[in-house]
Amino acid sequence: MADPTSRPNSVAEYYASCPPKVRRILERIRRVFRRAAPDAIEVLSYGMPTFRRGRVLVHFMAFQKHVGLFPPVRGDAALLKALAPYLGEKGNLRFPLDQPMPWPLIERIAALRAAQEPAKAVARPARAAAPARPRRVRSTATASRAATAGRGPRAATGTRARPTPRARRARGHSGP
Repeated sequence: MADPTSRPNSVAEYYASCPPKVRRILERIRRVFRRAAPDAIEVLSYGMPTFRRGRVLVHFMAFQKHVGLFPPVRGDAALLKALAPYLGEKGNLRFPLDQPMPWPLIERIAALRAAQEPAKAVARPARAAAPARPRRVRSTATASRAATAGRGPRAATGTRARPTPRARRARGHSGP
């Protein structure tokens, strides 16, 4: 729904770029998620308003004919059954703009997502860096001999270029 030629730089710009009717819907979705997760931060991610609480709670975006909510809802069979008419092909939700918004369902989604993501996002421990493998270093004399021997510049690094399928067939290889 936002102008496709220019990407907004902030959430406020995103809302401002939408028509008034759609903006009211998006702002109400915003209020619903703000009520469900008051400590979540709102950012612009992938060009759409996003609520995060350590991880993504929800992305939502206006399209020409619907409002989409991402990521897919999981963990409540009764809610999934109620959302069946709104499910998109990848599990995302599509609420048509020409029909009344199902606000009670959106509120249930917000409550579920807020319950699924903990209030205090525990920072993941930093991954220990893998020990560096020793690098194969050749002297410049070896590199220049390899290059002049017709093996090309890659021979100096100790790596070998994979032959193309045409070259493999020319050598009599069949198959991949």
